[in-house]
Amino acid sequence: MLQFIIHDVLGTPAILVGLFSLIGLLLQKKAFSDVVSGTLKTIMGFVILTSGAAIIATTLATFSQLFEHSFHIQGVVPNTDAMAALAQKNYGTATAMIMVLGMLFNIVLARITPLKYIFLTGHHTLYMAAMLAVILSVGGLSLPWVVTIGALILGVMMVVSPAILQPFTRKITGTDDLALGHFGSTGYLLSALVGKAVGKGSPSIEELKVPKSLNFLRDSSVAISLTMMILFLVLVVVAGKEFVESSVSEGQNFIVFAIIQSLTFAAGVWIILAGVRMVIAEIVPAFKGIADKLVKDAKPALDCPTVFPFAPNAVIVGFLASFAAGLVSMFLCPLFGLSVIVPGLVPHFFCGATAGVYGNICGGRRGAVTGAFAQGLLISFLPAILLPLMGDLGLASTTFGDADFGVVGIVLGHIVAWFN
Repeated sequence: MLQFIIHDVLGTPAILVGLFSLIGLLLQKKAFSDVVSGTLKTIMGFVILTSGAAIIATTLATFSQLFEHSFHIQGVVPNTDAMAALAQKNYGTATAMIMVLGMLFNIVLARITPLKYIFLTGHHTLYMAAMLAVILSVGGLSLPWVVTIGALILGVMMVVSPAILQPFTRKITGTDDLALGHFGSTGYLLSALVGKAVGKGSPSIEELKVPKSLNFLRDSSVAISLTMMILFLVLVVVAGKEFVESSVSEGQNFIVFAIIQSLTFAAGVWIILAGVRMVIAEIVPAFKGIADKLVKDAKPALDCPTVFPFAPNAVIVGFLASFAAGLVSMFLCPLFGLSVIVPGLVPHFFCGATAGVYGNICGGRRGAVTGAFAQGLLISFLPAILLPLMGDLGLASTTFGDADFGVVGIVLGHIVAWFN
């Protein structure tokens, strides 16, 4: 039963957000038809968003396979999803208890402090709970202490993470009704601050002027398709026709395969944007019930693609800048005695794209590029530093990827080690 609640209900973002939407509508005493419609549309929006993310993840896995074969790269690839799955094999009970108590602490803190954020990115809550369980258990703490300390840290992170970004999120969305709930917040904050420092006077990348003959580039879907098409075509040519058609494309012509993959990626982004718009349209009115009755002035903190529709050009620029930083870091990490971190396409897309949006709102074009690049360096070095603190899990060929996992894991790991 506990596994069902943790993994199938609270760990499924669409269901978790749908439950909060349902509670909000019931607290407002909405008509039965409005409650059913609002709840289902919220869940549907998140399912659409998740489907788009799955399409992108599949395409990026293909991109990564071609990239590693073309350039013969080996090393540790950060993958937060895989790490959380590994952690739950040995620390499943602690993870589940930390997650449930952490979510309760989130609501309590939102009610009694000025940080009125309800963190609704359920899978990230689960992943952070898993990492906290590993770090504290490896540090030698007993289960009650692991759960208590872990849940407190998780609850605090669930209100602090959206809060440090809210001044910038407010500028991006044009409203104070939404927050960002994603444990990459230190990376996005860094991007915003770097963008602010270097981008004074730089126009927004969304205002990019193009000749009339290139007006089609104003459509973000077309621009993303063409950008990814260039990258895929370069990779399939370098990887070679024989390898692509025998090992990757299942016999499809390697050039056609590259074109289809790039268009599939762009379609995934479009689906994400459609899902985000649907979720926002439903969750904001529904959350009014929670804000009025349960936690006054509460704000829903949603997953990072929430900001994508507000700056689609910055999304693709941020991804490319972050990925470029990941490539540079492959050569820098060994100079500091750290493991080689191979840039994972999924964290560099979602975190890099989000960093691009935050960098752009503070520093325009220069901010989008330099901010996302700085974030890319951060999510390359932090996993390398975190790796030795993960106990036996550190021997796996992956590690936690997003910035907050690195910051919390490194600080907590050293504190626990200091007390031992």
